[in-house]
Amino acid sequence: MFHLHPRLNQDCIIVGRFDLSLLLLMNDENYPWFILVPQRDQISEIFQLSDKEQLQLNEESIHLSKVLSRVFEANKMNIAALGNVVPQLHIHHVVRYELDAAWPAPVWGCVPAKPYSKDSLDCVLSKISPELGLGFLPEKHF
Repeated sequence: MFHLHPRLNQDCIIVGRFDLSLLLLMNDENYPWFILVPQRDQISEIFQLSDKEQLQLNEESIHLSKVLSRVFEANKMNIAALGNVVPQLHIHHVVRYELDAAWPAPVWGCVPAKPYSKDSLDCVLSKISPELGLGFLPEKHF
């Protein structure tokens, strides 16, 4: 049975899920920062997924990246699977702007996280949810 790592559960908001992955939003209003987590236990690396799951994760990541880039008018998309702090496989998708607080450096630890207000969270979710399309199930539906 799949369990979300406690650190991801603490730092993120569950947005919904795709066929394979849970979609999270980092609770940091400084950047539109989403995370895909394949719903498989004991997986820390992409190559540990089956071939079919690797393809599915890649499709979900590309789809999410395209949607985020378009909806948030990104200057650059940063996509990374690090796992140095949280061993559970998860893929960061961070929308970057040339004027954001960390540009051009990585976002980790650059400025303190600014938790979403209810209004700003509702705004982000209303922008992204309708754009994710078929195969995406919003959090309120599961």
